[in-house]
Amino acid sequence: MAARTMQAAKCPTDELSLTNCAVINEKDFQSGQHVSVRTSPNHRYIFTLRTHHTVLPGTIAFSLPQRKWAGLSIGQEVEALLYNFDKAKQCIGTMTIEIDFLQKKNVDSNPYDTDRMAGEFIQHFNNQAFSVGQQLVFNFNDKLFGLVVKDIDAMDPSILKGEQPTGKRQKIDVGLVVGNSQVVFEKAENSSLNLTGKSKTKQGRQSIINPDWNFEKMGIGGLDKEFSDIFRRAFASRVFPPEIVEQMGCKHVKGILLFGPPGCGKTLMARQIGKMLNAREPKVVNGPEILNKYVGESEANIRKLFADAEEEQRRMGVNSGLHIIIFDEIDAICKQRGSMAGSTGVHDTVVNQLLSKIDGVEQLNNILVIGMTNRPDLIDEALLRPGRLEVKMEIGLPDEKGRLQILNIHTARMREHSLLSTDVDIPELATETKNFSGAELEGLVRAAQSTAMNRHIKATTKVEVDMEKAELLKVTRDDFFTSLENDIKPTFGTNQEEYTQFIMNGIITWGDPVTRVLDDGELLVQQTKNSDRTPLVSVLLEGPPHSGKTALAAKITEESNFPFIKICSPEKMIGFSETAKCQAMKKIFDDAYKSQLSCVVVDDIERLLDYVPIGPRFSNLVLQALLVLLKKAPPQGRKLLIIGTTSRKDVLQEMEMLDAFSTTIHVPNICTVQHLMEALELLGSFKDTERAFIAKQAKTQSIYIGIKKLLMLIEMSMQMEPEYRVHKFLALLKEEAVEPVRRSYN
Repeated sequence: MAARTMQAAKCPTDELSLTNCAVINEKDFQSGQHVSVRTSPNHRYIFTLRTHHTVLPGTIAFSLPQRKWAGLSIGQEVEALLYNFDKAKQCIGTMTIEIDFLQKKNVDSNPYDTDRMAGEFIQHFNNQAFSVGQQLVFNFNDKLFGLVVKDIDAMDPSILKGEQPTGKRQKIDVGLVVGNSQVVFEKAENSSLNLTGKSKTKQGRQSIINPDWNFEKMGIGGLDKEFSDIFRRAFASRVFPPEIVEQMGCKHVKGILLFGPPGCGKTLMARQIGKMLNAREPKVVNGPEILNKYVGESEANIRKLFADAEEEQRRMGVNSGLHIIIFDEIDAICKQRGSMAGSTGVHDTVVNQLLSKIDGVEQLNNILVIGMTNRPDLIDEALLRPGRLEVKMEIGLPDEKGRLQILNIHTARMREHSLLSTDVDIPELATETKNFSGAELEGLVRAAQSTAMNRHIKATTKVEVDMEKAELLKVTRDDFFTSLENDIKPTFGTNQEEYTQFIMNGIITWGDPVTRVLDDGELLVQQTKNSDRTPLVSVLLEGPPHSGKTALAAKITEESNFPFIKICSPEKMIGFSETAKCQAMKKIFDDAYKSQLSCVVVDDIERLLDYVPIGPRFSNLVLQALLVLLKKAPPQGRKLLIIGTTSRKDVLQEMEMLDAFSTTIHVPNICTVQHLMEALELLGSFKDTERAFIAKQAKTQSIYIGIKKLLMLIEMSMQMEPEYRVHKFLALLKEEAVEPVRRSYN
């Protein structure tokens, strides 16, 4: 059939405009036929036809969207030619359509189910022609939408033949909608349309995770497990397609609390989460910045933080982007309500405002609040319930693998520019830096760099750099170990000077009793390390004064190689009130819980308790606090060894403290000539002839002396003339062995 010249006209009715059909008189063509309309030599458009009696013969009527698409004007002459589809190649398999409200004044935030929308579309436009770029109007739920065809895939021919699909997709420009065509709706850019259901494009399902992120490149190491836990709780629901999340009735996590010791990467991690996510630029707020002396200003500052998220949620509904708000030092503004005596109540109203924004009546679903603190115990409990800051993650001290990652991050630039000596073994440094935080490891690298640079500085009358040698600058293993020994000490680590002062004269193993104490101590250390059933092990070393209990406790802890060792000693609490003493002890134990393996020596317990025999008197408050701390198991995955020392076992028995320890080990005094001779030989102060004389005389008198006191007597005797010192020593030894003291410890 030859092409016919026809005249373009306006669609006769609004109802016909919604059919997406060109309208003709029945004398020209029949309803349901398809025509190719040529508007110029190089432009043709395919339309499906519908007849109407009001259309004059020789004219073809188009709706406004059709005229816009084809560039037609009323009265324009066009050529119309019947068009037949090749159903083997031109049936539509999948068609992607961009959708938006037709009239912007009729915008609403109601959800529109794309599955129902797709069903009505197929039913309404069945057996109609569609072309890429075509514009049309679609009526759904009595609301008019403007559609633009973005993409068409032909149906797999195997499906039409009733065979198994091959999975091949062929892009076509023009196709025919059939009953099993699939329609996928894509929201127009900047549209506030709220689409739900599965018939949404992959654009709506893009991962919120930035594909280029890399934790080590971002300068974060040792937090792999913590990050995977945060991801599982906070981001997994945001990665899944929204329609599946809706079907599960799942709500997104809206808050994370990161807590832990200073310098372990809380702030760094929170800042980098923003880079990792395809989200709005995070708002980082220091807690104290929120507070303002003027009434209502602090609450207004909170509202301003959430204003952008509120506006976008009103405009775009569930399609709103994710807004991240990071509160550093959140404990400054979210303290327990009612805890600040005599305050103006500003803190309380700030907490109330924050609670209402995160999970109030008009709650926001497009926010993620990240709070950071070293003191989670100060934060109002209402903020920590599910629905608010529900993911609570401890960012603790890194393990050896984590320390290796962190050291690799901070030495990467030096390795890249060959400034790191070949003798630097990073795994060795990771092993040697037990209980170092991330910040302390960074400080160690800086200190090593400073040590290396200092070698090339000539300090004469003026400070100048030896440029020739500076060219050969390399940071060596010695630089790191010098810094490790002198400059950087871990806050939650081992203060070696603290316990080495107790064993500065060494351990004098004068007999089996001392060896037995050390062997039992080693067993308890191994039990703490290896047993999962007893994460808390406590032992009491008891014995008479000067028997070397503290030195033995220090020796056991030194040989344990635990990453955290602290001595809770009364000498550091002189003048403390009862409350201050309890807080000091609690801090030592709290610090111990932060390490994987810890040892706390509670020295001279009766002095800690302020015990005196006159009265008797002691501090019940400190006693009760110590009893609680001795029995409190460390957090899961942490292990703690407690070594107590006392010279008054009988007093602790009355106070019911002995039951708080797992076991008790007796540290005896020297009470035989054989043990005395062994001690004197090991100390090496007297000659062989002098020791023989002492042994002969000692058989005739009682011996009862602590090793510490023995050392003092020897040193005192050594100040005499050589011919008198043995006699002086024997006289002093006799005075020590007083019967009442001996009876107390038999």
